[in-house]
This record gives sequence, structure tokens and C-alpha cells, in this order.
Amino acid sequence: MTGIGQIASAIGGALTTSPQVMPGGATGMTSSPGDTPFSGIFQSIVAQTSSLDKQASDAVTGLISGKGIEVHDAMISTQKADMAFELALQVRNKAVGAYTQMMGMQF
Repeated sequence: MTGIGQIASAIGGALTTSPQVMPGGATGMTSSPGDTPFSGIFQSIVAQTSSLDKQASDAVTGLISGKGIEVHDAMISTQKADMAFELALQVRNKAVGAYTQMMGMQF
């Protein structure tokens, strides 16, 4: 699995949580022992997006310079990079929205 699939599976793996009973009987959600923190997942998404962008850039450069890169390979690479960027952007937007909503809460 490469590119978008890796990013999606990294996000999906982070969403698995298990309930935990806190002192006083309150319940909360905690990460399972093998989960990666959100910052690690986001750094991974950015790194994979950057890698896909470099691959797309190399494919387009190879196509333009005539190094035997086919047009459809260059188009597939650019679409993968575009989709990875859009996914990373949406994850960032959701994280910023959640942060903004939490900051607006009154305790």
C-alpha cells in the first residue's frame, strides 16, 4: 500500500479508542497502547504528502525532458500528490476546527 492508502490507514488506526472508567465513575476515551499520538500521525501525513509531491515533480520533469516517462504515469503521480495534499489539508482543517471549538467552551 502506498501513498493515499498509507495516509488513510494511519488515520484509521488512530481512531481506535477504548473506554476507560475514571475516578468518580466518569468514563472517558483513551488511546490503546499501540496507537500513535495525533502529532505523529500528522507528521507522517506531511512526510508522505511531501514524498508523493516529489515523485510527481520528478515524473513531470522526466516527461518534459524526454526521459521515457509516459504521460499517464505523470498524470497518475500528480493526481496521487493532489489527493494526498487535499487529505492532509482536510485533516488540518478538522483539527483546527476542533481546537477552535474547544477554546470557545466555557468551564
